[in-house]
Amino acid sequence: MTLPSLRASLLALSVGATLSLSAAASAEKAPPVDQPYPGTLAVKVDLTDAPKRVFRVQESIPVVAGPLTLYYPEWIPGEHSPSGPIANVSGLIIRANGKQLPWRRDLRDMFALHVDVPAGVSRLDLSFQFLSPGDGGMFGASASSTPQLVDVEFNQVAFYPAGHYTRQIQIQPSVTLPAGWKYASALEATGSEGATTTFKPLGFDHFVDSPLIAGSHFNRVDLNPGGKVLVHLDVIADEADQVKLTDAQLKQHQALIAQTEKLFGTHHYDHYDFLLTLSDHTGHFGLEHHQSSDDRLPANFLTDKPSYALLASLMPHEYVHSWNGKFRRPAKLWAPDFNTVEEDDLLWVYEGLTDYWSGVLSARSGLWSTAQWRDSLAGIAGSMSHRTGRAWRPLQDTADAAPLTYYGGGGWANWRRGTDFYPEGQLLWLDVDTQIRALSGGKRSLDDFARAFFGVDPGSYVTRTYTFEDVIAGLDQVQPYDWQGFLRQRLDYTGPELPEHGIERGGWKLVYTDQQTDFDKGMESLTHSVNLAFSLGLSVAQDGRVRDVQWDGPAFRAGLVPGLKLVAVNGKDYSPDALKNAVKAAKGTQAPIELLVKNVDEYSTVKVDYHEGLKYAHLERAKGKDLIGEIAAPRK
Repeated sequence: MTLPSLRASLLALSVGATLSLSAAASAEKAPPVDQPYPGTLAVKVDLTDAPKRVFRVQESIPVVAGPLTLYYPEWIPGEHSPSGPIANVSGLIIRANGKQLPWRRDLRDMFALHVDVPAGVSRLDLSFQFLSPGDGGMFGASASSTPQLVDVEFNQVAFYPAGHYTRQIQIQPSVTLPAGWKYASALEATGSEGATTTFKPLGFDHFVDSPLIAGSHFNRVDLNPGGKVLVHLDVIADEADQVKLTDAQLKQHQALIAQTEKLFGTHHYDHYDFLLTLSDHTGHFGLEHHQSSDDRLPANFLTDKPSYALLASLMPHEYVHSWNGKFRRPAKLWAPDFNTVEEDDLLWVYEGLTDYWSGVLSARSGLWSTAQWRDSLAGIAGSMSHRTGRAWRPLQDTADAAPLTYYGGGGWANWRRGTDFYPEGQLLWLDVDTQIRALSGGKRSLDDFARAFFGVDPGSYVTRTYTFEDVIAGLDQVQPYDWQGFLRQRLDYTGPELPEHGIERGGWKLVYTDQQTDFDKGMESLTHSVNLAFSLGLSVAQDGRVRDVQWDGPAFRAGLVPGLKLVAVNGKDYSPDALKNAVKAAKGTQAPIELLVKNVDEYSTVKVDYHEGLKYAHLERAKGKDLIGEIAAPRK
């Protein structure tokens, strides 16, 4: 997914003044200091025009006379790349004592603005708009409003003064909503007047870490009834019937809270809100925060059984991040402000381990059955087994290069490799979990690591960082072993084989049959495509557009590439069923599958020499103890 171009210029302001050299020059970054910033910032976010995708912002910043640099947040925690959507900021006017001041963007750092504060000025007043994008998207560039709802990530709507740790900069926010809309956020309100709610002052870092959702259709349910700490699931949607949970769904999410507490042994929040947006007109993703999560899913998530099953692990993933990613975080992913470059080398812990536990907790809480978790693992193992790009790119590099792989172009996914630290990270940590269980004779598991490593300092909100060496020491404390060699062998491996063996050690083996799992069917329905990656070696959209091709697979060798369009299959109009039927019919025969292909405005016939039938990934019971079943069992 690519962000809108940051080269698009903002409207120049005609101010009739000449910028000083201090404001016009490119600034050399000085390290921020860990000292309180004098005064409190204030930001007023007017969402009255959110249905039109316009957020109107008024911000005041205490200042002293002289050169000043203002930052717009660039590196947003959890996005792992310089994704701050500054290109969506427009109409910026900076005033001092009612007079408009000139400002200039840094020529080397597009997220920094320079302004000279005149003598006698103690406050700058900023006004601007954030133009929420449309057409889906991911993270900061995602569509985040419809006529009935809005998602606000507060990094979108505030600048902050450079030179201080953001935890040392206080800000007081207020939000104005369209009439009749209700909201949810981890922010704590101090009062309301009409449609405007004012919140308690807090550190700028916590402000950015506390998104808000609001809408005309709103539902809040208690996920921790009788517990000492409030945990809510807050749902907004475009339609009223899309925000209601069934009794079974409510019990499953309540079980998720209980099972996660059992896994880690404690929590590190005062209260927690799942902020769930259900719409087909926003981006679909999850973004973690310490006391909340920004979860965006299709409109039918709660009302369509296949969609619910397929997507149920998103909220467990973001919830686990409250422990792994927010309370404890890789040292190079912690920064004193939002404009210091982050380094992503431990994302296979931050995201991979979190993704593993999201599957485990989905099974333990009943969001998935054990069989559904196995089907999920089978699909991941099948995809990762077909990663021909492992010949040149190790798993470690998929983490190192995250700023590229998150927003890289589509096509050739198995050869280029993308954010594989998520799916292969699951297999890596299943490998670790089953190894601990095998070495200890079943006495210890990765659950013990969870409590010892992430369950420390009960109730503490202060981030504790960790290094690779800390992870090794933590594993060694649970079960002595050469964990450094174990992990490096898998992280740095290049070659044809899948280097993780947790499925086999867990008592199962990966096989392929001609029958789809429910997960396979659900994914094809969700993506409006047909996935024949393990057989013909390609995936195709419902309209015939070739989405991806397996590098060096049958379709590749026949000359197919991403972006072409299939027009006909064996002389008949293309459809997903026609393509599947052709693969079935070719099994055990000599005749190739003939595809009429359109490349821009040219047509050609491609013959694919493939005769092994449909292939879908499954886990089949093998010898040994069923450790996967043990891992999936709820904790008492």
